Amino acid sequence: MLDTLKALCALPGVSGMEDAVRAYIRRRAERCADSVKEDVMGNLIVTKRGTKRSGRKLMLAAHMDEVGLMITDITREGYLKFGCVGSIDRRILLGKSVKVGPNLRPGLIGLKAIHLVPKSERDTVPQVQDMYIDVGASSREEAEKLVRLGDTAVFDETAFTFGRMVKAKAIDDRLGCTVLLHLLESELPVDCTFVFTVQEEVGTRGALAAAFRVKPDVALIVEGTTAADLPSVKTNKRICAPGEGVVIPFMDRGTIYDRELYALLTELAERNGIPWQTKTYIAGGTDAAAVQRSVGGVQTAGIAAAVRNIHSPACVAAVDDLQQVYALAYLFLQEMGARYGSL
Repeated sequence: MLDTLKALCALPGVSGMEDAVRAYIRRRAERCADSVKEDVMGNLIVTKRGTKRSGRKLMLAAHMDEVGLMITDITREGYLKFGCVGSIDRRILLGKSVKVGPNLRPGLIGLKAIHLVPKSERDTVPQVQDMYIDVGASSREEAEKLVRLGDTAVFDETAFTFGRMVKAKAIDDRLGCTVLLHLLESELPVDCTFVFTVQEEVGTRGALAAAFRVKPDVALIVEGTTAADLPSVKTNKRICAPGEGVVIPFMDRGTIYDRELYALLTELAERNGIPWQTKTYIAGGTDAAAVQRSVGGVQTAGIAAAVRNIHSPACVAAVDDLQQVYALAYLFLQEMGARYGSL
């Protein structure tokens, strides 16, 4: 699973430009699925029969897209101006390497040398509109041969493990995609529809379209979620922590999760010795918000892995949490088969 996660995180997939991620998942899904379809939004909808037929339609979802940048202008000198796609703290941008456009042109988000920064500016962070990407062009005409307006840029980062942790860009939510892929490649205990969604980071747009197409009765959203277990954060605001088990949320800013399914997931974790935690701070949102409200309402739950430095080039998650999220998701499918399945 770790190799799959690293491979997925290495791919470019800014919201609306998830092509490379979708192609990778599709290649693997087509080897074992009964049906693989792409909808007009770009969601990948995969069905596979399990040991039991299901009396209730079950959907698992994870989003393929990541936060990134979009080129909005090219200066006379050949620098690229950009805006953020999804929520990015501009403090993490300065000096970062990026890959721009479909050809993944190397670039660098420049910053003024410290020698040129007056003392009055040293304690402030430049606005995004004052930043630029240098792609090595010496003029607008040269840059226009390399990049077009509307092209996206992703962080240029290599995934690696250190201690019990893995660091990569886009762990949110390539971790969820990894779990779904490995479930799909397993012998399923019950019929299931897997949805790899687009444009979650800009408003859960793909999930809404996919939910209306699939029309599930029950949905499980698999995610990476905000951890804040850092020295600078007060204990009561640390939310959750990598390495302390599967995150089973009861609420975020977009969803109050189904209480029956929340109780089921926590009970399954405890009964099977899977460490779990919940979020101690109401923040963020996932595809669950769109899915829950679709087609007259869907019974919706979520599970996640805690991710440090989320929405940055240096996301960090615990390797054990990846395995535990997979294990709990599989147990959930078994329980759905036991409750609603038939041979």
